[in-house]
Amino acid sequence: MKFLLIVLGSLSLALGILGIFLPVLPTTPFLLLSAALYMRSSQRLYDWLMAHKHLGPYIKNFREHKALPLRVKVVSVSMVWATLLYCAFFVAKEWWMSAVFIAIATGVTVHILNYRTLKKRM
Repeated sequence: MKFLLIVLGSLSLALGILGIFLPVLPTTPFLLLSAALYMRSSQRLYDWLMAHKHLGPYIKNFREHKALPLRVKVVSVSMVWATLLYCAFFVAKEWWMSAVFIAIATGVTVHILNYRTLKKRM
């Protein structure tokens, strides 16, 4: 069972890291899931993740404050809109597909902006 949790935690970690670069893929839920899975399966991996220079503070800040830094909000919302507007205007073949892309961008934006803004820098 521990092996399965480690594999799932690693997969979740990979998706979380991809989420940093892909605007529609959420980063925070995958990183939090990785931490939870590692905590239940491997203290060494959990400690590594929490001590990681970039990912550890991200997880700790979100756990403690349930907030995102302003920079993360701005970059996330900007990337979501840039990507999905491109898809809406240049990829979608039908009007309803464009509407779906814009609806997704709106939903993701509302979700991101509903988190409090972290006052200190990560």
